[in-house]
Amino acid sequence: MANMYKPNALDREFDEFWTKVNCFAVMDFPYDQRCEFVRNANNCVYGTNFVPYMHLLACDFKCRNVFEEYIFVTLFLILCFELLLFLSHVVRLYYTPALKAVSRMLHMNEHLAGVTIMALGNTLPDMIANMCAIYDDAPIFGNCLSSALFVTMFTGGLVCYLSPFRMSPYDTVRDLLFFIFGVLLLEYAIITEESISITECILMMTVYVIYLIVNVIDVYIINRNLKSLRREIDALYELPQSDDVKQKREALESTYKLLSQDDRVTILQRKSYQNDNRTFSFLTKVGGERVTIDINANRNMHYTRAPSKNHRLFQEFFSAILPIKMNEWRQATMLLRAYYIARAPVVFLSVIYIPLVDYELKKNGWSKLLNCIQIFLNPAFTITMGKAMVFRDRSMLWYYNIPYDFKYGLYSLVVTVPIAIVVFFHSNTSAPPPYHWMFTIMNLTGSMFAIFQSATEITLITGVLGFMLKVPSDFMGATVSCLAHSLGDLVANASMALQGYEKMAYAAAIGSPFFSILLGTGSVFAAKKLLGISTSMHNLIGSYGENAFVLLILGLLSTLLWTSVLNFNARRSVGIFSMSIYGLYIIFSILIKSEIIHPYNVDAFLTSSHA
Repeated sequence: MANMYKPNALDREFDEFWTKVNCFAVMDFPYDQRCEFVRNANNCVYGTNFVPYMHLLACDFKCRNVFEEYIFVTLFLILCFELLLFLSHVVRLYYTPALKAVSRMLHMNEHLAGVTIMALGNTLPDMIANMCAIYDDAPIFGNCLSSALFVTMFTGGLVCYLSPFRMSPYDTVRDLLFFIFGVLLLEYAIITEESISITECILMMTVYVIYLIVNVIDVYIINRNLKSLRREIDALYELPQSDDVKQKREALESTYKLLSQDDRVTILQRKSYQNDNRTFSFLTKVGGERVTIDINANRNMHYTRAPSKNHRLFQEFFSAILPIKMNEWRQATMLLRAYYIARAPVVFLSVIYIPLVDYELKKNGWSKLLNCIQIFLNPAFTITMGKAMVFRDRSMLWYYNIPYDFKYGLYSLVVTVPIAIVVFFHSNTSAPPPYHWMFTIMNLTGSMFAIFQSATEITLITGVLGFMLKVPSDFMGATVSCLAHSLGDLVANASMALQGYEKMAYAAAIGSPFFSILLGTGSVFAAKKLLGISTSMHNLIGSYGENAFVLLILGLLSTLLWTSVLNFNARRSVGIFSMSIYGLYIIFSILIKSEIIHPYNVDAFLTSSHA
């Protein structure tokens, strides 16, 4: 017993090797040993989203050289393209209509909807993913700043370029000042104490809550002023119409018209360019007239007093789930037909899973049989997949848990199937029921789930490609991965801008990263602190975080400058300028990776020379 061996720190390190090693370290192993490595490394399991790429390459495809790896990675890139189609399709046809519907139901204006609902929808899935990965040693703050720089400067600039508009002066200045203060607050908390305390985390969250309260109060004051102005105008109409009364009434009506632009979100007719013969121009043009849609007219357009509530029930169902419309197919060119074929799987999955509530469409997108099926299919699928992917054993691939987690989806049928039956017997095929707006909840959550999963899968594919090309992980995280994670913001903001909701899109371009930096990062830091996970300043910022911080502050200050100089008219020129700031960040990052220049953080050479 006296000679019994006692494990030392090195032994414990080897015992924990498979739980700590990065899956991409398999690239340094011989090909015949990679499958065993992938099966034992936990990161190869819990680092998987939908497809276990490294497991496929090492064990299923059994790649034995670089050429074979590149052949199969090509298949991954095809999947990446399909996911991009899926993401853009869901955002354009499901997510943006849901945002408009929810904003209108909550009586929000475009700006408030952009900094709350749209920002929350774009950022909340990423925050949940960061909370699930709090044990990972990644530069959270640096990557968050990189994403913020992309969303604010690039997507915000793209909104200005695609659809020039006039900003709301007060809202824009207020948001930019809050954003600058939030970024400086977080940077100060990190660099002064090498870490962040719970008090500082609470302070950051409080700043964001104050920001939301200010926005809500602002909308409330606008509504109060509009009602007061309306009463004054009506009172002036009842007076004898002298010149003074007319002049005063016209002044009040002008003020009312100006304030009403920031009133409740309206449903606009989408811009169509199919019959537009104008040539493209890089010059800023005056925006077209905003045409408001009559929601009730669209809703009851096909209403009939047919004796049967199920008139054309199956015809509408099969027409709704058809992935390629015959009239579009006949008129399409060969290239467009190839696009329709590539898009068909994602169209079918979207139609089956996500209920459509779009006030711009006839019957607001109502399809009786399809919507009744989605009442029980959507929650069951979401619960099963969510349980299998989030609450899973980190030593097993997520889809091994589906047979065990499927029962939770079945439990939801106890509630949803009776609801679906009631809706089926109560509703009519010719017009949506009065409670059709409730499908917006499943529309919004289903869209967010699909967008997040698509962006995450694209990020993993680019990560695999980056490691195969031996690109440093910190560079990938600060550039390609951040861009891939922000694809949802990019597509959503661009889509909203093209549909005539430029104010909402630009507000989301500021509100989303502000939410991520203060509330998202603050909650992750608080969780790390409560769990006793220590992080150094370098681990929080990384090699590229300070560059992103400097350029983000410069970008926000320059935005304050050009908005004031141009009288808050967003032009294409400033859109290009904003996007170029993110391009400058990419150039800096490439030069840092190539060791041509030093990053803005601590210079190791100068530190050692002064030691």
